[in-house]
Amino acid sequence: QVQLVESGGGLVQAGGSLRLSCAASKSIFSINAMGWYRQAPGKQRELVAGFSRGGDTNYAVSVKGRFTISRDNAKNTVYLQMNSLKPEDTAVYYCNADDGVDTYWGQGTQVTVSS
Repeated sequence: QVQLVESGGGLVQAGGSLRLSCAASKSIFSINAMGWYRQAPGKQRELVAGFSRGGDTNYAVSVKGRFTISRDNAKNTVYLQMNSLKPEDTAVYYCNADDGVDTYWGQGTQVTVSS
């Protein structure tokens, strides 16, 4: 099993930045894939950014060039650096991990971008 704990959400003005963190309870080096998803009110949960164990990364079109996913294997932590935030980025952001056996989710962290 993998427990995921997100942090770093908050309220920010449009154009500002936030960095989200996701701390995993086991080595992320052994996890097949990890990523960040978000869910806005009334909308489906969508992939924001993710990477595979091999290091390949992918981003939603809406965040390319503004968001960067990264990881620190020594700290078992994945980050999402969010720059040039827009009101439409407002959502609950969830960390996700797939260890090849099951899929795990964090509790979510709220990101609110004011115009």
